[in-house]
Amino acid sequence: MSVKDDLYAYTLSKTLTTVSSPTTVGLYSSCPDRINLILQRTQVHMDREATRREQLLAYGSSRPRSVKPSLSGLLSLLFKLLFYRPAWAEDHHQEHMRFVHVHFSAWHFAGSDLLWAGLVLRLCHAMQVHFGRLPLSLYRTVQHYEEDEIRQKLVKEGPSCLKPKMLCCCPLWHFILFVLITMVIICVALGLFGFPEEGDEGMGQVNGTTTNHMGVGEGVALAALGVPAASAGKFMVDLAKNLLHSQKSRLNSIMDNVQVSRQLGFMHEVRKEVWLLSNFIHFMELFEGRRIRVVMRITNLDRCSPTKIVSVLEAINILLSDQGSPFFLILAVNPEVIVQKVNFADGCLCREDRAYAFLNRIVTLSFTIPPLTEDSKRKVFYGLTYKPDVILTGTHRRKHRLCCSKSTQDHESSLEDIHMPLMYTTRESTEGVEEEIENLVTIAFKSFMSDGGRLKKYILDDSMSMRRVINSIRMTVTIMKYLKAEVPPPEDIAAWVVLANYWPCRLSWLLNCMEDDQQRLEIDGGNVSYSEDSKTLWQVFKESRVELYMIREQIEDLLEQDSDPETFEMLLKIDFPFTIKDIEAFAAATVNLDLTIRKELGQIRGVSKLKESGWTGTVVPLPIKSIINMSVEEVCSELERMHPNSDYAKVVRENDLNGLALVFGDVDQLKLLFPMTLGQWTAFRLRFWGFSSVRRQTPSQSPCLRRPHREPPSQPS
Repeated sequence: MSVKDDLYAYTLSKTLTTVSSPTTVGLYSSCPDRINLILQRTQVHMDREATRREQLLAYGSSRPRSVKPSLSGLLSLLFKLLFYRPAWAEDHHQEHMRFVHVHFSAWHFAGSDLLWAGLVLRLCHAMQVHFGRLPLSLYRTVQHYEEDEIRQKLVKEGPSCLKPKMLCCCPLWHFILFVLITMVIICVALGLFGFPEEGDEGMGQVNGTTTNHMGVGEGVALAALGVPAASAGKFMVDLAKNLLHSQKSRLNSIMDNVQVSRQLGFMHEVRKEVWLLSNFIHFMELFEGRRIRVVMRITNLDRCSPTKIVSVLEAINILLSDQGSPFFLILAVNPEVIVQKVNFADGCLCREDRAYAFLNRIVTLSFTIPPLTEDSKRKVFYGLTYKPDVILTGTHRRKHRLCCSKSTQDHESSLEDIHMPLMYTTRESTEGVEEEIENLVTIAFKSFMSDGGRLKKYILDDSMSMRRVINSIRMTVTIMKYLKAEVPPPEDIAAWVVLANYWPCRLSWLLNCMEDDQQRLEIDGGNVSYSEDSKTLWQVFKESRVELYMIREQIEDLLEQDSDPETFEMLLKIDFPFTIKDIEAFAAATVNLDLTIRKELGQIRGVSKLKESGWTGTVVPLPIKSIINMSVEEVCSELERMHPNSDYAKVVRENDLNGLALVFGDVDQLKLLFPMTLGQWTAFRLRFWGFSSVRRQTPSQSPCLRRPHREPPSQPS
């Protein structure tokens, strides 16, 4: 595992320890091994952070309970479940925290008709294994009431705590203890003295009425003993039923019941089970005195069919995103595969149903793993060649897990030694860096909230997008600081995050254009570094936006993600004129920009260059960028070179035909202006229009377009 990958895992873990639940993280990468390694390291860092917080607050006033299982702890939990209820405060917050990790591999449940139900079954089973079947069944018996879902929570002043249940103005356990003592006294009295025997006939007659003292005594005794015994019996029966009939078997029986699916809906029944788990975890938070967060890792979802992928995403959005639920979901997938499958799934009818819009409604924190650097690729290639066990692929991963189970501490210490050059070694230096990060993040946030902040006008009125910006700023600052690079001003970092969040297509286009220009310089033998570092990003976009306009119909889904174009121009041209040199500072820390967008733009842009690469004919097509930027005189020079003894240059000057006019001009009018033969016209068309074979096709003829054709605007924007 590379040092930067460990830094990405550390940054993700630090962000998850600070954000509120529920949170859905989109962990995007095309390499499954990198995803698995980062997930493993994220779990290690999260557990270490929780341990560090408890050690730091170990001498405070409120110490949490130990998570190690013990008999006294189990008895105390059972007593609290029986006789206490949670009381919530207005601002419930605990400094102590711990994480419960659950792994769901969608490929293991791919054969099921209800893949998303497998997600909930895996969650229920993990909670039962972690907390125990007895506490969970007891909570369902004595604490869980379905009517509480529509009732308001009991809110009190002061900290949240467990309050004793009251009955007859006294705690319930006092009342039950009194009943038990009374029952014991009655049983002992009856055992010692027995019931009163029937006396003489004269003594049994009072005013002509015979009273059976023995029957009265038996009735009183049975009434005193029978009611509590019946209540205890009912309680034991309910508890035994919940113990034998677990959540997993209950959900399986609901799936088999066709009437439930027709009348109420299976999703509703499953959601109630998830709500039970959420309430139980909240109860355990008050019992232990710490926050408990369930981190669920969803992997291999991109290997399933499109319909099942959409069903799992809908389950994430509906079941596990209730306000206040203690769940963190990490959706670790290949975004390119997910986008393609979701777009081709049934029911993808409108813009909001398409993949990018669908994911934006679900994902709270987007984390795209940056590509490997050349040095990292060299190390991975060396490892695959000489040390395949280090890469942890195939059967070696299982071998590695067995070794980890035998010597966990030694393995963690060795990993810590490997990644120690990245992190700061002492606690004082680490705390100093964390303090600097918090200061930088605070300054960045002020640029959105202060009156003079330049970024307040770029925020959208959507709380989900706001949360993504807040989380991305924290991650970007953390990565930059721990890379020990020169950190730009916090306001510039925030502006870059906003640019990547709100205009991912246009920013990916800019980065792709600069990368192609850099590669062209290297191919032509120019300087390895970019020749115009001082050029602004807006100048680069201005030079290439006509080319972007030419392919607008092929990237309609990508352009729909971008916000207002004029606001984009204002940000890059006036408020934050980033230069090409500034890109180097943000390259390794840009984790909120989907790399698949840049890849798709590069593929579409590369198609237009296929004709000019390896062209063996006498007429070589010009690149579209060169044609668009050609002046009238440059067009004349090109025509004079192609047809030396012609008057075509004179026609160009008289009609003021520059490169832009040739690209967007009407073909029939151009034919009338140039009296060419068929061979000359063919050469002219190949030279100036050979960059795109779909330029003269209608949208229905082009195989690359799947969306209905819309009339383009009068001018490119």
